[in-house]
Amino acid sequence: MALMGIQLVVSLLAACIMQRMAPHYSFARWLLCNGSLYRFKHPSEGELCALAGKQMPKPTRKDRRQNGESKPLTVPKDIDLHLEKAPINALDALVLRFFLEYQWLVDFAVYTAGVFIFTECYYSSVDASTEVNIGAIWCVLTVLFSLKTLKTLMSHYFSSEEGGERSVCLAFGFLSLLVAMLVLVVREDYLEFGLESAFSSLFDNLEVFARQQGYAEWSIPVTKLSVKLGLAALCAYIGALLAFPGLRMAQTHLDAVQMNTGRPHIQILLHMSFLSPVIVMILWVKPIARDFLANAPLGKTTVTIVSSETFDSLRLWIIVVLCLLRLAMTRYHMQAYLNLSQKWVEQMKKEAGRIAAIDIQRKVTRIFCYLTVITLQYLVPVFLILFSTLALKSLGDFSWKADADQTPGVTPALILPIAAPVLPGGFDEDEEGMDDMEEDVQATVAHLTEAFMALRSVLTPLFFRGFFAFLTWWVAACQVISSLFGIYFHQYLMQN
Repeated sequence: MALMGIQLVVSLLAACIMQRMAPHYSFARWLLCNGSLYRFKHPSEGELCALAGKQMPKPTRKDRRQNGESKPLTVPKDIDLHLEKAPINALDALVLRFFLEYQWLVDFAVYTAGVFIFTECYYSSVDASTEVNIGAIWCVLTVLFSLKTLKTLMSHYFSSEEGGERSVCLAFGFLSLLVAMLVLVVREDYLEFGLESAFSSLFDNLEVFARQQGYAEWSIPVTKLSVKLGLAALCAYIGALLAFPGLRMAQTHLDAVQMNTGRPHIQILLHMSFLSPVIVMILWVKPIARDFLANAPLGKTTVTIVSSETFDSLRLWIIVVLCLLRLAMTRYHMQAYLNLSQKWVEQMKKEAGRIAAIDIQRKVTRIFCYLTVITLQYLVPVFLILFSTLALKSLGDFSWKADADQTPGVTPALILPIAAPVLPGGFDEDEEGMDDMEEDVQATVAHLTEAFMALRSVLTPLFFRGFFAFLTWWVAACQVISSLFGIYFHQYLMQN
């Protein structure tokens, strides 16, 4: 298994380009600042006074309170206020909350996609079955970084003084724990994740690896039940992380559909994008998906529409296309969120009484400042499904081509590189130093090769198939639960 190959060179090159190009060109910055999104400017106090039909008051001593602060300017709520639009530029983006986290994660996801496409082309043209798949490592890192970003956003909600957001996260966490425990006891005849085969493969390989290391009496200290309980706890944590992204997705979906009332083709795409996690869930329901296509009932006989291998490839393609559809709908959802400023103003006009000018300015500004937070809540679940699927394809030995042999591969035998012998005499001190350095590099590569091979002998493609299939399905399930609850909340509870 070669470590110092072309894949590693391309990986280091991509990391270098990402670091060098980030200050000059960033896909994340272009996504918000390409001129297609516009924000609403908050009105000044002079504009509010003009709309209210009075002059700007001058501060006097009589207007001072006992604490030394001036009396806030108030205007009627029913004033004819219309917010001014302005396209978002790079300077505006600098004031956004969590902008650096957003820029780094989105750019990393873009470069991960590039590295993955290169490794797929490399594997299709060269027999590199014994090499480390660098593209799969990038995909796994993107999944981990996405979860870390969601954890950062959730910690922001937990630090809120009101505590309502904290209760929502905890409630969805306990609900996810209950649902995960129910899902994990469903038989493979209904949900075909392959977790049973994955756990069996993991335990068997661990015992073999322990015996090879000289631990003859060593046994697995845990059981499948304890592993499933740990997996259920992880599912509860992911469910808590995806609570607010799903709720926000529901609100932006309703607003985006309403915003594109006169464009039925865009509305159809928005509905397809919203229902895409449901399709992802159905793809792993065996009686509905695989059995219907591979063993379709026709009277007393069954007809095979597509083979089992073709269905595996088709499922990967469908998930990737659905993720790309959601990414294509990003602009409509983000503009629907930005339109909340004008929507709030229209709602304010229907109310009676007066409101402080600073409250109007603060509300309009706050909606824009949280744009990157909303963008992360929209994009991160898509990244989780997309790159979990790509990792499933690479680490699970699947194929993009239909009718290809997709049997999980067997770990090859460990072959350590043999260092070239050093011939005595005929070398000066510099050449001997270079030879010593080369021997050290070869020894390091040999140790790393042995470590990766040992890890590969334990974590086989059969294990990765079960784990990443379940992870992909679970992220989609969490989105369905939270987004449907968000639809019910915004469509019925908020109106009542």
